[in-house]
Amino acid sequence: MKKIIVIILAIISLQVTAQDSKHTGSQIKIKDLFKFGTVYGAVNGGTSLSDEDQFSVTNGLQTSIVETPYDYSVLFGVRKIKRFGYESKESFKNGTENSYSDAATIGKWNNKVEFLFQGEYKRQQGETYLDQHHFIRYVGHDGCGEDFCFKHFIVKLEYLEDGFADIKYFEASERLTYNSPKIENLTFNIGAAQRLAEPYGYDPLEEWLLSNNNLHYTFLALEEGYTVEFDGQGGEIYYDPSGNEVANSTEVWEAVTIPTVLSDYTEKKRNELDNTIQHSLVIGFDYYKYTKTSWLHTWGNAMPYHYDDGGEFSYHKFVGGQWLDYSAGIVFGHWFNKNLGVFIEGTYNKYWNREWHGFSAGINYRVF
Repeated sequence: MKKIIVIILAIISLQVTAQDSKHTGSQIKIKDLFKFGTVYGAVNGGTSLSDEDQFSVTNGLQTSIVETPYDYSVLFGVRKIKRFGYESKESFKNGTENSYSDAATIGKWNNKVEFLFQGEYKRQQGETYLDQHHFIRYVGHDGCGEDFCFKHFIVKLEYLEDGFADIKYFEASERLTYNSPKIENLTFNIGAAQRLAEPYGYDPLEEWLLSNNNLHYTFLALEEGYTVEFDGQGGEIYYDPSGNEVANSTEVWEAVTIPTVLSDYTEKKRNELDNTIQHSLVIGFDYYKYTKTSWLHTWGNAMPYHYDDGGEFSYHKFVGGQWLDYSAGIVFGHWFNKNLGVFIEGTYNKYWNREWHGFSAGINYRVF
């Protein structure tokens, strides 16, 4: 996180040349950079899963209650992103809004820096996560009068961490844009992307696979400090590395303890590795059209080719060659008349062997 903050501050300090109507050929000032920005913070909470009764007959009938603590989130952020026509202006930001348009490649502003820095610490269904989304975007468009022009470009730096989806990466992309001469408001883009992330192609459990493709999980657990004690009557008692009893039968050991052992071991081994950088070709499109009664905003990005550096944990080795990473989004709304309207909005992302998405759809009827 410290490295990300340093990178962000360095980028902001390296001012780009503004070429808008007010500051032609002049340098962007700090106060202009944050003008129209919003700083926000919020605390949200609510009830989680209901308590669950559990029963055991190992030593007579025993009853226990599994309690799930309440959900909450603590959020802080600062953003400067021009709203699209279909986005309403909120009285307050509390972090529960679904700003799907934040994922779009091209924003509403040209020749201006847009940014979002948001962090959220939350507990959901008893599990705690840290979610972060930071990006800086600059869309260069000086109106050179041609559909394809080297002065039409996009530069974007982004950091995303989604604890629930188990995805975390830093991405930089540089693209040229091309305005379709036949379809108004349609823009294509092509360029390069660089992503820094953990080696998602690494499988820590591969070295523990037997010749029959089964996993030698008990031996792995013993290597991790777990112990087994035989009671002399054909039974076993299993202990964790701290000496606490975790299972009193093979069935409990395999069904309850081993999944925890494998999860902890996988996370430990993944954290021991350095992040790797992936260079990829990226192509995409953006389309935006808005009227008061109908609007469509959609975008997509695809990475069909990735440079193979021959690294030990290269994702090329994991999948046996090239693969396709992609992301897409849509925001659509239409009012059939003054009363009846429909909407659908959402995003979908697939990077490496991780997928995360969100959507919303419905019907509105205004009663006068």
